[in-house]
Amino acid sequence: MKTVMNTILKETQPAGAEPVLVVSHLFKSFGSNKVLVDFNMELNKGETVVVLGKSGSGKSVLIKCIIGLLAPDKGTIELFGKNVPDLNTQELDKIRAKTGFLFQSNALYDSMTVRENLEFPLRRHWMKVSQKKVNDMVLNALKDVGLQHTVDMMPAELSGGMRKRIALARTLILQPDIILYDEPTTGLDPITGKEIIELMKDIQHKYNTSSLIISHDMNCVRMASNRVVILVDGCCYATGTYNELKENKDDRVKQFFE
Repeated sequence: MKTVMNTILKETQPAGAEPVLVVSHLFKSFGSNKVLVDFNMELNKGETVVVLGKSGSGKSVLIKCIIGLLAPDKGTIELFGKNVPDLNTQELDKIRAKTGFLFQSNALYDSMTVRENLEFPLRRHWMKVSQKKVNDMVLNALKDVGLQHTVDMMPAELSGGMRKRIALARTLILQPDIILYDEPTTGLDPITGKEIIELMKDIQHKYNTSSLIISHDMNCVRMASNRVVILVDGCCYATGTYNELKENKDDRVKQFFE
């Protein structure tokens, strides 16, 4: 395999792939703690990339930089051709309307029904649509995750797997071009976790979305990824398909597959 930087593996993007996210030479520190150090990666249209790393390796910092919740110290994050750190609040809102985010904790509003939770992003982005259209969008999003019957239920009435599906439905309601997943299977039993991964794959195929997943769940990495980026010491230490990385002999890569 071709060495690019450190032990980065050869790129596996198809020829002519259209990048929707390009992270270049990204640095982020908190005091003396260097979290991201010259980090580079790309995500192409219709592709799923999993960023794999240990807890505390900087995965969450990376995803927060991508959506503009944290400002990097240096580097560029081109999302839909625009550099996120350069955008003002209004410009960021427009980018975020095209970028779905599935929180690790689901972040559902406990005081709102499922319907109200799904309507919230539409209100947040001031979408000018009729109530009938809103109702249709809510029911279609719930249909995508197989939970139409929960529309008037409260989050407390749902199982952990159902809450994850509702959170995904809320992400889908704006029909985003990119979905960012923060540890989507954390806290779920293996069977429910597998169901969520299969649902993520179905959504990708149905809508041709691009997906960036941060995870340390190897089942998620194996089942969901087109490519894997291994985050070690703040940088893109290695990248390739799951099978390519599994066969790699570098000890710092092998540790994830043992």
